[in-house]
Amino acid sequence: MDMNEIKEIFFQECEEQLAELESGLLKMNDGDRDPETVNAVFRAVHSIKGGAGAFGLDDLVAFAHVFETTLDCVRSNKLEPTQDVLKVMLKSADVLADLTNAARDGGSVDESRSRGLVKELEALANGELPSPSAEAPAPKAAAKVAPAAPASTPKPTDDSGFQPIPFSFDDFGDEDGAETGLPAYEITFKPRHELYSKGNDATLLLRDLSRLGEMTIYCNTDELPGLEELDPEAAYFFWNVTLRTDKGEDAIRSVFEFAEWDCELTVKPVEETGGDVSSNEELPMVPVPFDLSILDETGATEGVSAARSEDTAAAVAAAETASNVTQMAAAASRVEKKESAAAAAANAAAQNNAAGAGQTIRVDLDRVDRLINLVGELVINQAMLSQSVIENDTTGTSSINMGLEELQQLTREIQDSVMAIRAQPVKPVFQRMSRIVREIADMTGKSIRLITEGENTEVDKTVIDKLAEPLTHMIRNAVDHGIETPEKRAAAGKNTEGTVRLTAKHRSGRILIELADDGAGINREKVRQKAIDNDLIPADANLSDEEIDNLIFLPGFSTADKISDISGRGVGMDVVKRSIQALGGRINITSKPGHGSVFTMSLPLTLAVLDGMVVTVAGQTLVVPLTAIVETLQPEAAAIHSFGANHRLISIRNSFCPLVDVGRILNFRATQANPVEGVALLVESEGGGQRALMVDAIQGQRQVVIKSLEANYTHVPGIAAATILGDGRVALILDVDAVVGASRGHSLKAEMSLAAVG
Repeated sequence: MDMNEIKEIFFQECEEQLAELESGLLKMNDGDRDPETVNAVFRAVHSIKGGAGAFGLDDLVAFAHVFETTLDCVRSNKLEPTQDVLKVMLKSADVLADLTNAARDGGSVDESRSRGLVKELEALANGELPSPSAEAPAPKAAAKVAPAAPASTPKPTDDSGFQPIPFSFDDFGDEDGAETGLPAYEITFKPRHELYSKGNDATLLLRDLSRLGEMTIYCNTDELPGLEELDPEAAYFFWNVTLRTDKGEDAIRSVFEFAEWDCELTVKPVEETGGDVSSNEELPMVPVPFDLSILDETGATEGVSAARSEDTAAAVAAAETASNVTQMAAAASRVEKKESAAAAAANAAAQNNAAGAGQTIRVDLDRVDRLINLVGELVINQAMLSQSVIENDTTGTSSINMGLEELQQLTREIQDSVMAIRAQPVKPVFQRMSRIVREIADMTGKSIRLITEGENTEVDKTVIDKLAEPLTHMIRNAVDHGIETPEKRAAAGKNTEGTVRLTAKHRSGRILIELADDGAGINREKVRQKAIDNDLIPADANLSDEEIDNLIFLPGFSTADKISDISGRGVGMDVVKRSIQALGGRINITSKPGHGSVFTMSLPLTLAVLDGMVVTVAGQTLVVPLTAIVETLQPEAAAIHSFGANHRLISIRNSFCPLVDVGRILNFRATQANPVEGVALLVESEGGGQRALMVDAIQGQRQVVIKSLEANYTHVPGIAAATILGDGRVALILDVDAVVGASRGHSLKAEMSLAAVG
């Protein structure tokens, strides 16, 4: 694997971390104060920073470092995550995403915005902004140094004149409550200068290590030169750590996973025979307490270089005030290393941790697409083989038939399993909309709250990838046109904060996505007048409310009074309709003036296969999607009733349903067929109610592979797609909604919804 492939994996992981970051921040914005949520947000930024440092992405590292520092203040309860604080963090998450995209695609980021957010984050970390907690902890001193040793106490030094300086994490452990009997590990952590230049911070790594258990730590300054030889970019300190934990060696090494190439790290399990475990028995060192929480408010905020400078200052100060060396010599003499038993315990703990974690692999999407195409061909060939056997074997009980039935079942299971690989939740697309709402709300001066439901609803990856564009246009339209300004909402007796609700759910083998707002609704008079002014409809046109609402989907239509950065060019909703149609979907509008609008998109779960009813109409073979069929029935003459000149009704259980001649609608024949001689398919369309589609005969129910007509030929009105049958013939897949719409008097070409797929 070359470096480019590794880098691509990093950016894929960044997408996951950014999604986790925004999801966690939104939960916190809704009042979630679960420590695990806060930790997940912190880990996301920390992981991005660590990976970016490994690839030398300095801008991304610098911003992530400041962001991480502020989040660490929240994590340590030094900063209250109020609405104002989270607003800054959500904007910071957006900039972090922009920096990641710029690093991947070579673009640029608004430097003034990023610099402004850096200042805001630093101000938050320094406690400069007010928070609901009145008694915020005061900033601590640079270091807690032990009292100076008596004059008679010797001060052991090394050749450079400095002492080894042990220090402990006083804020992250309780010696009085320390657990006993836990496995102990000796850790040596020696950073190289590359670790700091890539944005990592030794202090933060050690703090994360301390959270695994009880820890004793010593800072070794053997390699620290005199001031005249000091290189501010170099790394002179290293740390000897003794850690008691039941998490195992893998958990220890995972703390350093983004820094392992930029440091020398050794982890050795030990088992004591009695007394306390101490490290580095051959080097007597003086215990000097060191409060690492100072970097929450000082060094970490100022950046990596400042953090290293504080380490140096603390070391020099502590060296002149070191206490009795004999205390550590006594502790060091108690250590007895028996590595084998502890190593076995660590391996057992690591296995237990791994047992509960799910395993995943990353696969290139092209490989999955190739697999799906092959499965589709397998389905077609299986159907052809079955057709051949049926035509040549009249007994129906041969072993070949039994084998074919098993093959059909296995083929179906393979197809279902492969399709499940591509099925993914709509959550990533929904999360992107949160940022769009924030940005448009800021630009329009409105207060908007986005509520998402059904984020875990799964749909084919192809559908998900193409959902972002239409949803973006719809969100912009809802915020700009639908939601009123706070002043108008207050005057109407509404909450000044508008609400946009994005919902996903499964229904009848399709996915429904609803976008609802509680705004002013569609001003139909304004929409109609705009359409007349733009010569989109004649002035004397008699339109229903539904038809007026659908005028917003016409190319070039816009109700904006002037062109702005958000709207006014009349290309938004037109793009929405075309995008939804290209996915084999349809979109409907319901609006109540003064109360808001609801846009409902109905989309197929997959664009690869469907279960269909194979029928014959005027000598042509068609496939009707099974999800649209309610029931089939054989019409009787007494149940058929004429209505008007060209319309007929069929009586079904004391109710009347319009009867639609599919052959006549599709111009397969010039006259209407006799319903008694055919079969009626009772179907339910989106927004069109129930209709009885009249066909000549039913051949059977089959699973068919969808082949795009537009990609291979051109669009055919009333036809959604095509497929290949078992006998090798091409069959057309009926667009049920287009046919139903045409039966209501609409032009068949105007009903090109491509909506039957799925």
